[in-house]
Amino acid sequence: MLNFSEEKYLKVTNGAVGLRSQIEQDIDEVSGKQFKNIFLLGSGGSIAIMYPFEYMLNSVSTIPAYAEIASEFMLQNHKQFGKDSLVILSSLSGTTTETVAAAKYCKKRGATTIGLVGELGTPLANLVDYPIANYAENDFSADSINLQMYIIVFRLIHNHGEFSDYETFISQLEGIPTELMNVKKATEKKAEEFANTYKDETYHMLVGSGTSWGRTYAYSMCVLEEMQWVRTKAIHAAEFFHGTIELVDEDMSMILLKSEDETRPLMDRVENFANDYTKKLTIFDTKDYLLNGINQEFRKYLAPLVLATALQRVSIHLEDKRGHSLDKRRYYRTVAY
Repeated sequence: MLNFSEEKYLKVTNGAVGLRSQIEQDIDEVSGKQFKNIFLLGSGGSIAIMYPFEYMLNSVSTIPAYAEIASEFMLQNHKQFGKDSLVILSSLSGTTTETVAAAKYCKKRGATTIGLVGELGTPLANLVDYPIANYAENDFSADSINLQMYIIVFRLIHNHGEFSDYETFISQLEGIPTELMNVKKATEKKAEEFANTYKDETYHMLVGSGTSWGRTYAYSMCVLEEMQWVRTKAIHAAEFFHGTIELVDEDMSMILLKSEDETRPLMDRVENFANDYTKKLTIFDTKDYLLNGINQEFRKYLAPLVLATALQRVSIHLEDKRGHSLDKRRYYRTVAY
């Protein structure tokens, strides 16, 4: 595969699932504190990662859950937040300004905090009550954080007396790094063809829902816009027919990210429309991947992970075909703003 290290990828993903014992020990201690709700905080790609887990929490558990953008959260005076809240934050570098500030804000108010980072000793890791570190660089950070979040979130739900299949699900997840490699291999040809076809495209519309919405938002803003300087619009499938529909014509590039959760009918509706009105339709669907060793009933939770790992191959081929490095920035962490 183009510009890919299997050894590096497996080290990151196996490292993430290898944290299971530590995470379970931390979460069991947190569960004993009788928190009343969960806040999932982040900025940019890190809040995008949290959106699917908010969806899962609200679909599987009775624990109130709120995914909030860190900088807005600190200004909002959220009435559900307090000292008996549990806060989960992530920042690969451990230095994201808004996320570090949010951790300080939460600590000052007495909330319990968990921080997912790429390295201990960073500002976020030093602030939170429970730092969890797995080294990864930007290319595989989503896989690393997602894998840790599955263990955290479903352990919390299990300890709350819900989701009795926890042991089966997480044990199967421990073997998924190899399956994710197969996802990449299965996506390689499609990714290269997409990059060849759309390397000069100036605008894409990305549509997702449910467990795929966070990755839809992230790929639109954090990859195509930030890393490739391509204009996009991320739109939730449930909202597509309430305005965005009018932007579609036969030359509109539409990228649909489909999961296998309860919201799939929303995506099917958009797909049916797109088939009639645009000649530029691309679909990435978790249903197209085997995922050996994963029970059918668990597949609906895995869209964030499967789509992230598949789309990484699209990014690599876009970088190659467009001659635009994924590391090139004009403003982000380059100038003061």
